[in-house]
Amino acid sequence: MDRREFFRRAISKTSEVVVKEADSRIAARAQHWIRPPYALAELEFLLACTRCSDCIDACPEKIVFPLAARLGADVAGTPALDLLHKGCQMCNGWPCVQACESGALKLPEAEESESPPLPTLAYVSINTETCLPFQGPECGACVMACPVDGAMTLEQEKPVIHQDACTGCALCREACIVEDKAINVASVLAQMAE
Repeated sequence: MDRREFFRRAISKTSEVVVKEADSRIAARAQHWIRPPYALAELEFLLACTRCSDCIDACPEKIVFPLAARLGADVAGTPALDLLHKGCQMCNGWPCVQACESGALKLPEAEESESPPLPTLAYVSINTETCLPFQGPECGACVMACPVDGAMTLEQEKPVIHQDACTGCALCREACIVEDKAINVASVLAQMAE
């Protein structure tokens, strides 16, 4: 190996380590918010997003909002989902994704006759201490609100979330009749870090 090749490889390896470290730090911060449907991985998303707010304007349910400047200049103005107050309707045609011209939100490739696979927006779980069926009375409002077949079922009159099918749309949380809500919503990244 000549000297030029040695330095080329050394620079390549150094760059790779720096990018992995930056990606790791960015992903750790991203545990605090939930991106819109079909968002790229966080580092790629931040590089692609132009902060144009087209996806925010396109959301008919108004659950997409811009992140605040206090979170840092690198994420300020980028879109996130407010799934604590309202669920994502997973609108037909994904208007928020269709509005994104930069490709920060991008539908996966699918056969022309097929719909793209549903995205995983968030991780939802049941707080058994506040969920009515775990205290005795029957409910089931969350199960009736779930739009994804098999994502939430009743077992012995208690709701069960099947994570392999759940999209994390939080419509179950929106339908929950108790205060404080018995459905917890977290970033998928936050759940993976646990």
